[in-house]
Order: sequence, then structure tokens, then C-alpha cells
Amino acid sequence: MQSICPNLKFLDKKVLVLGLSKSGISAAKYLNSAGADVYLTESRAERPEDKDKIEELKQLGINVETGGHSDEFIKDSYIAVTSPGIPPHSEIMNRLKEAKIKVISEIELAYSQTGVPFIAITGTNGKTTTTALTAHILSSEFKAEPCGNYGKPPCDLLGDDLDFFVCECSSFQLEYSNSFVPQISVWTNFTPDHIDWHQGLENYFNAKAKIFKEPQAPAFSVLNAKDARLLEFSRECGGTVFLFDGDIGENCSYIKDEAIYFKRNGKEEKIIDLSDCPLIGNHNYQNVMCAVIAAKIEGVSNENIRSSIMSFKVPEHRLEKFAQDGKTVFYNDSKATNPEASLVAINSFNNCDVVLIAGGRDKNTDLTEFCDAIKKHIKTVVLIGEAADRFDANLRNNGFNNIIREATMEDAIDKSIGLNPDVVLLSPACASFDMYSGYEERGKVFKQYVLSKIN
Repeated sequence: MQSICPNLKFLDKKVLVLGLSKSGISAAKYLNSAGADVYLTESRAERPEDKDKIEELKQLGINVETGGHSDEFIKDSYIAVTSPGIPPHSEIMNRLKEAKIKVISEIELAYSQTGVPFIAITGTNGKTTTTALTAHILSSEFKAEPCGNYGKPPCDLLGDDLDFFVCECSSFQLEYSNSFVPQISVWTNFTPDHIDWHQGLENYFNAKAKIFKEPQAPAFSVLNAKDARLLEFSRECGGTVFLFDGDIGENCSYIKDEAIYFKRNGKEEKIIDLSDCPLIGNHNYQNVMCAVIAAKIEGVSNENIRSSIMSFKVPEHRLEKFAQDGKTVFYNDSKATNPEASLVAINSFNNCDVVLIAGGRDKNTDLTEFCDAIKKHIKTVVLIGEAADRFDANLRNNGFNNIIREATMEDAIDKSIGLNPDVVLLSPACASFDMYSGYEERGKVFKQYVLSKIN
């Protein structure tokens, strides 16, 4: 990050940062460079991998504590910037509320410190691919960076010469973003997730909905025409509304004659043939349509949009084709941490022999649609992890019995390869924390072991 002049808003003010996360560290460093007296507090005890991070922060003059939130750090804070994982009903949030200390997200902090427009991309699934692709297309004509939940924290980019922040926004981040007004707000889809964190489905919906309505309404709202709830909600949205995956209204993007089209003020333009898209499956075509709309709004040429889509590389762990051995193709979809996310991967395959590796830490969401999709598209399911019993029972109750149980990822891969299928798909439909530190580690283990077996 480039050197930043002190900001009078924060100069000599005591600012509290919650969490030794990537976004928390970014916020702390920016605030320190802006002249604030920064106190970073982390609830968990210090781990060996934290040592260098903490030492760097302390050398900058940032106060750091771990293992709890002390009164000394909290008292007299001008404002608090929170990491996204801390829920609103947690003890620390209740203490800050009692102390009348305003809490904001790192995204809102960055937004308040720049005049560069934000393109905000939210949704239950598809956010990361859409964010990466939108930034990739815009970069053909502008300076655009992916940030937020994917890429760098936006505070890391505040010293950079940019035309756009293309920001993946989780519901956790938007919960604490009450003054954030994007230029374009994109909502990819909505399915149940993070209900415990938000304490209810409606709270989850409302956290995302705020950046589409006054007083945070964007200039342009982009929503999924195939999602019944979002289609209905689009009538409440601010700015010019664009719908994707449906030829509806004057402003939209849709599929016709095996190609993606864009329409603005009723004028139709063909953008790209589906056969030229490196991304597979209707969910990915939706991601492309989102990115096309954002790029067209910003004036990117059709030629640059098409060439950028064709040169795009899928982000790691998101239906990522990474290896082939004979006829068998391997896909890493470790980012699918809920059944709805796995559905979009499962539904991408038709008329071929697919082995699905699924399981992990169960989120206890309904499995009916997941099981129905498996019956239509999957030949064999290999189950691992804590969720294996419930997934096994639900699949069998739904009439699917070609199920194998394995104790480890490595055993699951060995069994899958031995079946000689057309596709081996890791799309767990579960969190990873029963076996791994996160979906990233799970995906890397899967890829590394597959490559060790076939090379």
C-alpha cells in the first residue's frame, strides 16, 4: 500500500479493530497510516502463525491484544471496524452497543476514504466467479481490481490508482455496512445460508438487500430473473434495474440461440456464443451475464467483453477443471460448502458417468433438491466426513443407493479413480472444518493427491 496522508477524520482518534483477520489487519494498517491510534483486539489466543503478523503491527505502532477483548482497548473508542466473522449478537457487539460505539465493516471504511466507484457483488453462490470475471473484463479498458471477500481487502487498495473497486460482499460484511453506496449492486441468487449467524432467514436477506434500496440505493441494480424472490424484490430496487437470465423488460441479459445477449433500452446485442465460454453450466452462464451487464454499463466494447470472457481462468476451488487422466476429468469444487452450491455443479453434467465426492461438516440444511439432482446427474456418490450418515440416509430415502463410504479424502479419491468414470467431482455440500482448516485446504489436498496418483 502506498503512503497515505493523515486523514483528519481519524487523526489522533482512538479506533478499535476487531479481529486479526486479513480485513482486520488491512483496516488497522490503513487507519494507522491515516493518523489514528489503532487498537486491534482478537478473541482467540495467539497462534504460532500469528507471531509475525502481530510483530509487524506492533512495529507500526498498532496496539494488539489476543485472547479476549479488554475494557482498556474498548473504552473511549471513536469507532470500531469489525472483521466479517463476528456476529451482531456476540458479546463484544453487545458491549460496543452499550458503550455507544459505532461499528462498521472494512468495506465501508474503504468506501468512506475514496471517490473511486464500487461495483458490489453479493449472493449466496457465484459471487467469487462473478467478481473475478467482472474485474477481468473491466481491466481490458480500465484499472479495476477484485477485492473484498475475494482478492485483497479494499483498504489495501486505497493508495492505488484505480477506476473501479470490484468488491465481493458477503452478508457478514454488508451487515455492518450502513453507509455503503455502490455504483452498481449485483445480486447473483438467494438461498438459505448463514441462518444461525444472522438469527433468521429474513435477517440474512435484509443484510444483502440494503445495498439495493434507499438510503443505500445504487445507480444500477442487477438481479437474477430466474430467482423468484429476487425478481419480485427487483421492483423495490433503486437506480436503473437490469435483470439477467431472462428476456424481461428493456434492460437485461439472457440466452437465446445458444448465445448470450444484452439489451439496454430495448436495443438487443449479441455478446458471445456459449460454445466460446470457458465456463460450463447454467450457473456460470448467469455469472457471465452479470459481468456482461456491469461491463456494458461502464462502456466496455463488445469485442473486449468477448475476448476477456474467452481468456478468463476460473478461480481456484470453484468448479475448477484441473486434471485429466485418460477419459476421466477431475473438477475441484471445494468452495461448495452448502447443498445449494453443490447443486449448480451437479446440474452442470448431463449424460455422463460422474462420481461425486461429498460430505464434511453438516450445515443441516434441507437435502431434498440435492438428492433429486444426484438421481438425475450422478452415477456414484462417495461420502466422507461428519455429514456422511445424514447424507447417506437422505439419498437412500430418495431412492439413490449407489453410495460408497470412505474415511479419508485420499481413500475417496482412490475409490473414485478405480471406478474409471468420465468425471470425478469434489463438490462437498458441507463445510470443511471437521477435517480441514477451510475449503481452500480441502481443495488443495484433493488436487495434490489426484495429481500424485495420475502423474
